[in-house]
Amino acid sequence: MKTLHVIVNKNGGTAAKMGDALIGELEKSFAEAGATAQVAALDGKQIPDSIEVAAASGRVTVAGGDGTAAGAAQILAGSDTELGLLPLGTLNHLARDLGIPADLGEAARVAVNGQAVAIDVGEVNGQVFVNNASIGLYPLMVRKREGLRRAKGWPKWLSTVPAAFAVLERLPHHRLRLDWGKGERAIVTPLLFVGNNVYSLDRGEVGKRATLTDGKLSVYAVARRRRAALIWFAMRALVGRAERSLDFETLGECETLTVTSSGGSIEIALDGELRRMDSPLEFRIRAGALTVITPGKAPQP
Repeated sequence: MKTLHVIVNKNGGTAAKMGDALIGELEKSFAEAGATAQVAALDGKQIPDSIEVAAASGRVTVAGGDGTAAGAAQILAGSDTELGLLPLGTLNHLARDLGIPADLGEAARVAVNGQAVAIDVGEVNGQVFVNNASIGLYPLMVRKREGLRRAKGWPKWLSTVPAAFAVLERLPHHRLRLDWGKGERAIVTPLLFVGNNVYSLDRGEVGKRATLTDGKLSVYAVARRRRAALIWFAMRALVGRAERSLDFETLGECETLTVTSSGGSIEIALDGELRRMDSPLEFRIRAGALTVITPGKAPQP
């Protein structure tokens, strides 16, 4: 039996709920899939060092959400080490778009026996993201949500609703300048979103990606609007009824993008994790930079 390193973010999503029982469950699932799992359940700050050590084995499996996957990608992108994913976070967008099952036993079988596929990652000012980066409403909501979680001990899903309403009361608009090789363009928007490959805005498919191998960043800016209209947009987007022509002031695809703000720094959310970065933000796509283990061939554009 092959031996695989399995690194668990013990504080995230499903892992926190399962507690000590998770290690035994993982060892059992990997054994049934034909491998011996060397499981390390760690705090988030301990994970990068553990990934760097385990990378020498040629394959590292991480168990957690999108933030955990992005942290692994920051270390492994550009290397020959393969990344397996066990979707144990709250949303697990990357695993979903790669077709990795939510069931732990099935995901373990993919991590052991799946196919290695090179996918793209995004990067901004040297920081890798696997899903998206956003400026404006979403980073503000994340900051408010995390404050509620710390103050009240609420789970992420419960904290999201009051956090969203608190941010929408302020309705901030950001003045930004964008340049993706066609000349600089000034925009005013409550939310700028940059995706690793193209996100669907079609009804029933909002937030999904058909491919992670097209070598493009997708850029979306929500049109400037009053509070009631923005709340209506958010509600329609959540149920898959966003309209390209009505809701988005800017849509584009590019390989590089420069975003400049009026201030010296910008708060940005990378795969749901907050950062403050110096302006300008220099985005680029790194085509085929990360090798992941999937159930089969990656979807083609």
